[in-house]
Amino acid sequence: MIMNTVSKLHNIHEVGHPGFNVLLFGNGGFAKCYEMTDLTTNKVYAAKIIPHSRVAKPHQREKIDKEIELHRMLNHRHIVQFYHYFEDRENIYILLEYCSRRSMAHILKARKVLTEPEVRYYLRQIVSGLKYLHEQEILHRDLKLGNFFINENMELKLGDFGLAARLEPLEHRRRTICGTPNYLSPEVLNKQGHGCESDIWALGCVIPAKNFFKKAAAALFGGKKDKARYFDTHNRLAKEDEEIYKLRHDLKKTSITQQAPKHKTDEEIQPLITTVVKSGALPETKQIGDSIRMIVRGTLGSCSSSSECLEDSTMGSVADTVARVLRGCLENMPEADSNPKEQLTASFQWVTKWVDYSNKYGFGYQLSDHTVGVLFNNGAHMSLLPDKKTVHYYAELGQCSVFSATEAPEQFISQVTVLKYFSHYMEENLMDGGDLPSLTDVRRPRLYLLQWLKSDKALMMLFNDGTFQVNFYHDHTKVIICNQSEEYLLTYINEDRISTTFRLTTLLVSGCSLELKHRMEYALNMLLQRCN
Repeated sequence: MIMNTVSKLHNIHEVGHPGFNVLLFGNGGFAKCYEMTDLTTNKVYAAKIIPHSRVAKPHQREKIDKEIELHRMLNHRHIVQFYHYFEDRENIYILLEYCSRRSMAHILKARKVLTEPEVRYYLRQIVSGLKYLHEQEILHRDLKLGNFFINENMELKLGDFGLAARLEPLEHRRRTICGTPNYLSPEVLNKQGHGCESDIWALGCVIPAKNFFKKAAAALFGGKKDKARYFDTHNRLAKEDEEIYKLRHDLKKTSITQQAPKHKTDEEIQPLITTVVKSGALPETKQIGDSIRMIVRGTLGSCSSSSECLEDSTMGSVADTVARVLRGCLENMPEADSNPKEQLTASFQWVTKWVDYSNKYGFGYQLSDHTVGVLFNNGAHMSLLPDKKTVHYYAELGQCSVFSATEAPEQFISQVTVLKYFSHYMEENLMDGGDLPSLTDVRRPRLYLLQWLKSDKALMMLFNDGTFQVNFYHDHTKVIICNQSEEYLLTYINEDRISTTFRLTTLLVSGCSLELKHRMEYALNMLLQRCN
């Protein structure tokens, strides 16, 4: 019986258990998911393990309890089956039906496109599961490709009930805005609450999602005129949608949101550090530090500090400076098997949460000091300070307007509304991405995002003061480069969200592990793409 076997599961995520075979297959914001095989029965489960430290806030724990309460009562062919849950001092354990084919998001990433008959096949199953949910007076509230799971028999199952809620009468519905931003219905955005119609709206958004149906439309329509008529209608509806939401932004700049291609480091950039590290002749740390500072001066001209230079520089020169420093370090540091023993305690601002809503508004993020920023699709930037009362608006690099969040100028009201939504969404639905201390030094200049870039492996973010951060999707590791008093620091956050900070000068002398070096090289490639 499962009740007897799960009681033996203590700490399987760390040491395993002789009665089970355990394999990590998923890693989310709050939990890790394991493929767990009971060796006595060969029954395979999906074990969702949530550390108590990740749900320490009362509202976070309430969400987990509500998810368990709602999910455990469901029993339907197209709903991921809930088996059991328990907890110990360290973790909460949830045992679920194992779907070996992963999610529709994984399938679509590999396939690139589904045919129209396939879409019909899966859509029937989604509707069947959703109809059952609504009959039980339960709302899913987060329908998306990543929450449609496929088992070995190619049957679709609705899963992830982290945002699920009971259906309430209209007058008693909570006005919370939650769910995947791209799929929010008008009544949710207008704070009228979630209903069955909100789930149906989200499903309607999923079906024509990029690559899910749009590319299959070419096979669906025979002639060129039919294809043109379809896409003309699609474009006209998209324009009407913008009017509904009062989006008064310019057309999205491809330079802000384009995907990074796979390429090698640009060989045409000249060697950057004059004192090259040669075999058997390592330069002194001070000389290396001077060389790094020379890179900054050579790029931006004479100045007393790199921060001062960056404040008066252009967007391109900020990216170019960081690229030169990072490439100089990579080209000249020796090979090593491990990271340096010297580890610093540094305080700086970095991105703890982010959300990409560039299909409508822009890119949002939260800094470690709880400042929330949005880089809008038209290139303008807006920040909500930690007091949640003050807004900074940057139309161009270095030009800042300051006003109250409750008394915004008329031309900024819609953007402030979007900014507040991003702030609420990240606070309620996302967790911090590392263990670095928060920085609240009001004397330091305010950070705001200049550029961001997404590839199939990572997200890159570049800030006005030269702070450069790359988040890797598959293991949630991060590389952060910043400048403090003309000293460049590199912070690496590993997959367990534990951070270590090194001087670049130390890496130049001692080298680093291949794990870190490969991530630095990938980060440089993304930055060079931005420079180009």
